[in-house]
Amino acid sequence: MPGRVALSQVTESVLDLAAHIGSVDDPAAGATVSFSGVVRNHDGGRQVAELEYHGHPTAAAVVDEVAAEMAARDGVVALAVSHRVGLLRVGDVALAAAVSAAHRREAFEACSDLVDEVKRRLPVWKRQVFEDGSDEWVGSA
Repeated sequence: MPGRVALSQVTESVLDLAAHIGSVDDPAAGATVSFSGVVRNHDGGRQVAELEYHGHPTAAAVVDEVAAEMAARDGVVALAVSHRVGLLRVGDVALAAAVSAAHRREAFEACSDLVDEVKRRLPVWKRQVFEDGSDEWVGSA
């Protein structure tokens, strides 16, 4: 039986990793693994001031598709994943994910693969604004 997708979204709202973890809590799970992708203050030797994510209209459907695929994996009990769009400051969470599974190896692998697949497939573009006022666009998150 496939696992449950507790949460799958692309949102402008602040992401709460603890809420993601709580949403995958289940008595059938022996392990829960989480990931928080946070805006850092540097990239390529330059100081980052802020990021701005822009999503394609299909972005939420892509996250839903990836979440369903990962939830169908053996041993996965539940998962939650969110990607934020809009203006983010240093320290803000851009990507939050949590996976509960019957065993730790399944939870670690599914969470890692969930994050990698969302980052690989999500049609989101990132504008990095640097401390010196310059900016650059990155093709995808």
